[in-house]
Amino acid sequence: MQGLLEAIRKACLPGLWSQGVKLAREGAAFGREDRGDSVVVRVKAAGQPVAPTVTLYPADAEWTCDCGGKVDPCAHAAAAVIALAQPAAQGQPAAQGQPAAQGQPAAPGQPAAQGGAAAVPSPAARLRYRLRRKGLVLALERMIVHANGAEEPLRISLASLAGRAVRAPVGAERPGPRLPELYPTHEDLAVDRLVGTKQHGYFPSDRQPELFAALAGVADVELDGAPVRISSEAIGPRATVRDHDDGVALVVERDPRIGEVIASGVVRCGGTLHLLREMDLTGPKLDRLPLRRVFSRGDLGKLVTEVLPELTKRVPITVQSQRLPRAGGASRPRILLELSQKDHTLSVVPSLVYGDPPEARIEHGRLVHLSGPVPVRDEAAERVLLIRLRDELHLIPGRRVDFDGAEAIRFASRLEAWDARAFAEARGELFGKAELVPRFVVDDRAFDVEFELSTGREEGDAAGAPPKRADAAAVIRAWQDGLPLVPLLGGGWAPLPAAWLEKYGARVADLLAARRDDKEVPPAALPALAALCDEIEYPRPSGFDKLMPLLDGFASLPEAPLPADLTATLRPYQRRGVDWLSFLRDAGLGAVLADDMGLGKTLQTLCAVRGRTLVVCPRSVVHNWADEIRRFRPGLRFAIYHGARRALDPAADVTLTTYAVLRNDVELLAAQAWDIVVLDEAQAIKNPDSQAARAAFALRAELRVALSGTPVENRLEELWSLLHFTNRGLLGGRGAFQERYGRPIAEGAAGAAAELRQKIRPFVLRRMKREVAPELPPRSEMVLYCELEEPERELYEAVRAATRKDVVERLAQGASVMAALEALLRLRQAACHPALIPGSSAGPADAAAAAALRSAPSSKVMRLLAALEECVAGGHKALVFSQWTSLLDLVEPHLTEAGIPWNRLDGSTRDRAGVVNAFQSPGGPPVMLISLKAGGTGLNLTAADHVFLLDPWWNPAVEDQAADRAHRIGQHRPVLVHRLVAKDTVEEGILALQDRKRAIAGAALGEADRAVSLTRDDLLALLG
Repeated sequence: MQGLLEAIRKACLPGLWSQGVKLAREGAAFGREDRGDSVVVRVKAAGQPVAPTVTLYPADAEWTCDCGGKVDPCAHAAAAVIALAQPAAQGQPAAQGQPAAQGQPAAPGQPAAQGGAAAVPSPAARLRYRLRRKGLVLALERMIVHANGAEEPLRISLASLAGRAVRAPVGAERPGPRLPELYPTHEDLAVDRLVGTKQHGYFPSDRQPELFAALAGVADVELDGAPVRISSEAIGPRATVRDHDDGVALVVERDPRIGEVIASGVVRCGGTLHLLREMDLTGPKLDRLPLRRVFSRGDLGKLVTEVLPELTKRVPITVQSQRLPRAGGASRPRILLELSQKDHTLSVVPSLVYGDPPEARIEHGRLVHLSGPVPVRDEAAERVLLIRLRDELHLIPGRRVDFDGAEAIRFASRLEAWDARAFAEARGELFGKAELVPRFVVDDRAFDVEFELSTGREEGDAAGAPPKRADAAAVIRAWQDGLPLVPLLGGGWAPLPAAWLEKYGARVADLLAARRDDKEVPPAALPALAALCDEIEYPRPSGFDKLMPLLDGFASLPEAPLPADLTATLRPYQRRGVDWLSFLRDAGLGAVLADDMGLGKTLQTLCAVRGRTLVVCPRSVVHNWADEIRRFRPGLRFAIYHGARRALDPAADVTLTTYAVLRNDVELLAAQAWDIVVLDEAQAIKNPDSQAARAAFALRAELRVALSGTPVENRLEELWSLLHFTNRGLLGGRGAFQERYGRPIAEGAAGAAAELRQKIRPFVLRRMKREVAPELPPRSEMVLYCELEEPERELYEAVRAATRKDVVERLAQGASVMAALEALLRLRQAACHPALIPGSSAGPADAAAAAALRSAPSSKVMRLLAALEECVAGGHKALVFSQWTSLLDLVEPHLTEAGIPWNRLDGSTRDRAGVVNAFQSPGGPPVMLISLKAGGTGLNLTAADHVFLLDPWWNPAVEDQAADRAHRIGQHRPVLVHRLVAKDTVEEGILALQDRKRAIAGAALGEADRAVSLTRDDLLALLG
């Protein structure tokens, strides 16, 4: 101890050493505890509730103090070593003499304090901790042990005790027990904080780890009256892996050091208490142990890579088995495809494996060990592979899929993109090597193509076996799909003759699609078959020569005799149209007469009518046909098949009916044997899925004629529908047409539009007014712009914001562009008149406000009135078109107020002829209001030379039809078409959209080389 004294004296600052001497003289050091190689002494410190604890190591001349001071050694360490160096502290008698000098310890043989008291006294009181068992829980009692050995329970917190006087004044008499002199340790205070206000008999089980950590530093602890130690180390179970049958068993057992379960989660190991960890495995009383789980050989991979790594984090594991494979293989996951073939069927079984050859396989989410080391799973890489397998090959691991015929070839192509090496191996083993050789078969009008193997048979075929062939349709489909192979009849596959198909495949595909069930090619396809025969130097089909005029630009068309009862003088282009229709009629072919509006399509058709004829047209032009027959073919007997009591007149030469009646009476009309069927305004069947189109397709006739000034309005599919009616098979199936022409033309593929025009040229006749009627006065177009007033602009912007949100949501939900266009209706109405917007008009409770809103002029209506006043003042007549009859309702009162006479034609007009005749008469009203739907077709209104289009429509063809009510044969004055457009609105975008739609029709009919379709981006651009 003297050596330690000198070491601390030498290291200590003078001021701190003096404080230590003072503390030692005052008897501040107390409670000596010997712990073998160390001695623990506590030192009273003024103003601190906890007496610092000093630990001295005499043999090593080391020391520690928990006071937290910044200087080492501190005054407490000095006081402790000074006190212990005195004879009394070392168990020697104190010598009488003078006390040590100030600032120095007493010399050996001198007293440490007057009276020879011990240098390190015991404390007046200390704490004892008693634990008692109460069933499965513990109770904690803290006892104050006085110097005389007496005990009393501690019933208040140590913090409260420290705040009161710790000893009574000397000589003072007071009732009741005196307050003890008690100096708690940090551990005592930690326990005090944990028990809180529940001072006696409370054991905070929810804070057991913290409580055991505090009690581990306490020397005086009893359990049921017997001394014990507390350890902060928690004890848990142990695991062992042992061999079991053909697998292994994983056993979780209790720690052998555990002697007794004291309480829930508390065990005794010898004379020490420990907490029990992993109670979710063991149970609070170890009642779940032992746990046992057996793993088969197939599950060893999961045990090694998943179970044991996770369990090792919780319990120690001892491996006593020799069967566990080594973990940690570095291989990556991959897809293994097992391929087999029988006849046309290719069977595929995919697996997710590790290693090459496979070391492990993933089955139902678990790793099955196969051989070698167990790989470490990379589940992120596995997910990527499984997604690719699903999206690119449409397969799921472990599930066998059989691909038959062409599907096997498509899978082979996907396999090549997926894994070129696997495809190369499969192609050599499963697919044939001999190429196919094509051979034409043309017999009269029957057409076929046969494909045989170049060697006649494949390896392994029996001697004398017939040559293997491939179905022509299967060859074409494989080629169109970009596949390298085709299934053979009788089993197996063969490579395609790619070079031959590249040269002739498209035309062969068209002919195969056009032919009938008996393999006979329809008359409309004979020109294409003859051209192909010429190219491959094969004899032309019989009966083709009489169709030659169709291929030389109609120059050699024979002149057809005109009907004897014809009362009209035909113009040259009309005469050529009659010759063309008559030639097609006699050849058994159909026709699409697509002359521009107003060039006399009705007259030309009436000249070619022969035999029993059915004319289907819009209701608005039924009587126009009747008038034309009376006027130009009075010798024809006609009947109108319409009305509730309608009945067919078998004696009628021409039966006139409507599309609505055709839809309703399709079975009756289709059962009739017609010589000619004419569809007027044939764009009514532009949608091949519509009821009108399906009904028209069902009609039987020797000659089918479609009349339309706008055969293509939006999509090339509309042209397909018309030609499917007139010459079925000419353009093949609907899907094939889209692939062959629709999509390439929309994408601007070079030559696609020219090829389509060449194909349909003999069967579609289209002449423009500017080409064939030079005497027709010019037609001019101009845009009348108008600026919205401030209230109108505010309403428009509010509608625009709401409409854009609606359109974006519709497109995001997968709606088509045309469906989303409907959402723009309100925006277009807002550009015309505020009263058109639903909800903008007042209800019945405010009829005056509603009337005021309706009568209030819009900027567009005022612009129209100004133009009409100027027009009427100049002696002109005008047509005013709108798609909304409600907008025409709003124009009427302003015309009346301005003193401009007018009449009106819309869907509710009963006496249509009377309204038209009144307008056409010299003294008739100068303005006619017309709804676009009711007056866009079938009317002759040449009295007007001004046309006003109030609201731009998506389809420019509809507007052109409306304008041509005035600009047609019989018009002698220039026609001016006015489009009223609100500035900075969606209407300006519609003008640009109309130009794009015109390009679609031009691509097919020869006016342009490229079609542009409306996209979602175009639609959103309209909203600004």
